[in-house]
Amino acid sequence: MRGILVLLGLLVLAAVVLMSLGMLNINWKSGTMPTVEFKMDGGKLPKIETGSVEVGTSNTVVQVPTVEMKNTVVTLPTVEVKPAAGATPAAKQ
Repeated sequence: MRGILVLLGLLVLAAVVLMSLGMLNINWKSGTMPTVEFKMDGGKLPKIETGSVEVGTSNTVVQVPTVEMKNTVVTLPTVEVKPAAGATPAAKQ
């Protein structure tokens, strides 16, 4: 069952990709079976017009927070371990 769903999902994904690239066109007409047109012009993608993007820099004044460092005395916890009298370390296995 899971394999069938994966196969169906892959088929739907392939159809969406082909339609978005303009290689698959499905025309639905009322009362008739759909006609399917599959264009493969030498393996080339369809030509599309796109806009342009320009990247540059500009100088702008912005507020930047500053960090002040100062020395402060704080109390930290300490741990001191004293072995029990007559205790021997455990053997490593």
